[in-house]
Amino acid sequence: MLKDKINNRNSGILLYGLTPPKLKTDQSKIQSIAKKQIERISDIGLDGLVLYDIQDESSRNDAPRPFPFIETLSPDVYSAKYLKDLNLPKIIYKSVGKYSKQELGHWIKENAEQIDYSVFVGTPSNKQKSSLSLNDAYSVNHAANSSMILGGVTIPERHYKKNDEHLRLFKKVDKGCHFFISQCVYNINNTKNFLSDYYYSSMADDRVLLPIIFTLTPCGSLKTMEFMEWLGIDMPQWLKNDLKHSEDILAKSIDVCKTIAKELLDYCAGKNIPIGFNIESVSIRKAEIEASIELLRDVKTMMKKYEASSVS
Repeated sequence: MLKDKINNRNSGILLYGLTPPKLKTDQSKIQSIAKKQIERISDIGLDGLVLYDIQDESSRNDAPRPFPFIETLSPDVYSAKYLKDLNLPKIIYKSVGKYSKQELGHWIKENAEQIDYSVFVGTPSNKQKSSLSLNDAYSVNHAANSSMILGGVTIPERHYKKNDEHLRLFKKVDKGCHFFISQCVYNINNTKNFLSDYYYSSMADDRVLLPIIFTLTPCGSLKTMEFMEWLGIDMPQWLKNDLKHSEDILAKSIDVCKTIAKELLDYCAGKNIPIGFNIESVSIRKAEIEASIELLRDVKTMMKKYEASSVS
C-alpha cells in the first residue's frame, strides 16, 4: 500500500500524474475522458494517482505563455465525482494561495474521509497576490488535526540557483510533510546535486530521508518543449539541440526519461535514498498520452529489477 511505502520510507513508489479536464467541458465529455483514463491505468499496478490543481503561472514569467491558461476542474471534485471507480489512492494537489485560513480549514474537515493524501502548493511567485502562505497552510492542517498524509513539492532547478532545496525539504518535514514530488526532471546534474546535499545534510544532522518521487514527462513537440521551459523546467542545451534535430522528438524524449530514471536509481541505491517516479501526462495529444503509458510500464519494470537486485 502507498501508505506503508511512505511510512516505511521505501523506494519504488510509482505514480501517474493527470490534469483534470477543463472547467467548462461538457459533463458527458468529462465522463468519457475519465473512463478512458481509468482504462489506461487500471491494470498497471500503480501505487497512486496524482491529480494537479492548475494555477496561472504568468506572474512568474514575463514571456508569453505558449499555451493559453484555461481553468480546470478542482482535482478533489474530479476525483470524487468522475474517478470513484478507479481503485487507487489519489494524491490531491491543493493550491493554497487562493484560500483564507478559514476556507482551507473547512476544506480539510469537509474532506477528512474522502481525501487520504494531499500536496499543498504555494503561489508561483511572490509577485502573485496570495491569501494564504504555504507555511500558514501547513499550520492550518496541523491545527485541524488532519489525518491526511501530506506531501510537498521539490524543485531541483531551485537548488541550482539557491543551493538550499534540501533545507527547504527538512523544513517542510518539520511542518508535516511525509513525502515529496518533484517538478518534471530533465537536468540530471541539477537533480543529483540536490540529492547529494539532501543525503549528506541528513547524515550531518541525523535526519531521516523521506521518499522523493521524481516526475518524468514525455515531450512530443517543440511547442511542448517551449512550454516546459516556460514553466521553469531546465533542459540542458545539448538536450534541447538533440530534441530539436531528432526525427522523432517523442521517442527521443522517452529514451532520455528512461536514462534519467536509471541514473537516479543507480545514484540513490548506493546511498539508500528512497525514491520513486511520477509519470506525468498533461498533454491532450493521443501520441503523448500513449507515450506516458509506455514510459510508466518501462519505469515500473526498471524499478522491479532494482528491487530484486537489492533483495538478492
